[in-house]
Amino acid sequence: MAEEQETFFSHLVELRDRLIRIVIAVGVVFVPLAFFARELYSVLAAPLLATLPAGGQMIATDVVGVFLVPMKVALAVAFLVVLPYVLYQIWAFVAPALYAHEKKLAMPLLAASVILFFIGMGFAYFAFFPMVFGFMAQFAPEGVAWMTDIEKYFSFVLTMFLAFGVTFEVPVIVIVLVKIGVVDVVKLREWRPYVIVGAFIVGAVFTPPDVISQFMMAVPLWLLYEIGIILANL
Repeated sequence: MAEEQETFFSHLVELRDRLIRIVIAVGVVFVPLAFFARELYSVLAAPLLATLPAGGQMIATDVVGVFLVPMKVALAVAFLVVLPYVLYQIWAFVAPALYAHEKKLAMPLLAASVILFFIGMGFAYFAFFPMVFGFMAQFAPEGVAWMTDIEKYFSFVLTMFLAFGVTFEVPVIVIVLVKIGVVDVVKLREWRPYVIVGAFIVGAVFTPPDVISQFMMAVPLWLLYEIGIILANL
């Protein structure tokens, strides 16, 4: 019993140490990025600013929003920069409990997860945002000044980045489910009609209430599910 408690506390100490390393890593990257917070926000806002009508601009309704929002962007970028290191710390913590064949599978899946998450964010930034913002700009009624608060814009963009990042993880999720025996490829193929319907429901929930947004999330989610089935079959 005493031995089990000692092991439990040693794991807690190790977890604390790794969390401290992650926080320090984020802080080290954040400090220099903070000096470029305004430029980083300008890059983040570029898809919307490019579609605003002549003379259109973003607004800040909060007194400190013009300072806090760019700092939040810099912090988010800092976390993305150190994300591989964060995942390494998580991996180093759980690896001793894994079997050799599980370790052999986990490393490629971990790397694929990071890559797919960034691809999902890139898809949102370069494809989804221009399409949706362009549609909104054309749909705005005559005489209506279409402007948004920078805090609300940041929240919307962050939500979409997370939604598309997780969406692009579908192949990894499918492979893991097959590998650990939760489901087989035959059953995944049988679930295809339900997945397609579910993809459009997810698109309707997490994207703005227009058909274009819904399709731009639902179709990649379905296609990535199909890719996951192919890879799991291999």
